[in-house]
Amino acid sequence: MTTSPAPLVDEAITASGTRKQRARSAPRRRPAIGSHLLLAIAALYFLLPLWWLIVAGTKSTSGLFAGRPLWFADEFALFDNIAQLATYNDGIYLRWLGNSFLYAIAGGVGSTVLAVLAGYAFAKYRFRGSGLSFMILLASVMVPLTALVIPTYVLFNNLGLTNTIWAVILPTLLSPFGVYLMRVYIQDAIPDELLDAARVDGSGEFRTFGTIAVPLMRPAIVTVMLLNIVGGWNNYFLPLAMISDQRLLPVTVGLNYWQVQSNSATAGSIIWNLVTSGSLISVVPLIIAFLMLQKYWQGGLSMGSLK
Repeated sequence: MTTSPAPLVDEAITASGTRKQRARSAPRRRPAIGSHLLLAIAALYFLLPLWWLIVAGTKSTSGLFAGRPLWFADEFALFDNIAQLATYNDGIYLRWLGNSFLYAIAGGVGSTVLAVLAGYAFAKYRFRGSGLSFMILLASVMVPLTALVIPTYVLFNNLGLTNTIWAVILPTLLSPFGVYLMRVYIQDAIPDELLDAARVDGSGEFRTFGTIAVPLMRPAIVTVMLLNIVGGWNNYFLPLAMISDQRLLPVTVGLNYWQVQSNSATAGSIIWNLVTSGSLISVVPLIIAFLMLQKYWQGGLSMGSLK
């Protein structure tokens, strides 16, 4: 006895019609043109100043004022500008660059160490006045740093520390925002049960902190350190108020000094090429730092996804 293929054909036709009806009724996904356009405008807004700086750093003084501000001049003068930077005013730009490295690394590393210790204490220990102390810490985050420059100057002037490197390094060792970030991260990233297990196994507090807590805090430590180093590198108002010796200036204040000199009636615009090329070189260490430390963020994110 054979089965008629008619029912099978009818079922196939019915299924095909159902799929077509679903395809017609399903909403068509339109490309997010508005979102892409907004992202393109935002990227252009942030990249345009950097592009201008790259282009301007390759021009001579005459090329800066010859038109085409967003494109390269016929004369590529980047290497000539770097040579002038190394020799102008006895190579003081290199000294400014070294001062910026000193202020940024000393202040950034020191503030990160203090932020890690304070954040760990606030997150994992209960002591008298911890809540009030943390509230005061949060209140200090809201105070603009520029509002503290004048009181800090008066304090350091009374101590005889103005016009020294300590007048720039010591204030940057305090990072309330870094302490806040570390405390929030440690609360979720380091379980109390893990620390209790280490204590039961006979591990002391310092050993537990160094061998268990610190490796788990690596992404937060790198983030806070990078934020503090970038803040120290870009610090402008504090060294401007604290330092009068030109040899102790960081590169941010030193370039502003050259800019004022270029705008003066005596100097004219003879060193505008040094200002632009010096500004270009000053952002290179920050770009390198971001690229080198990026893997630690990626490692921290992947570590969190596996928990």
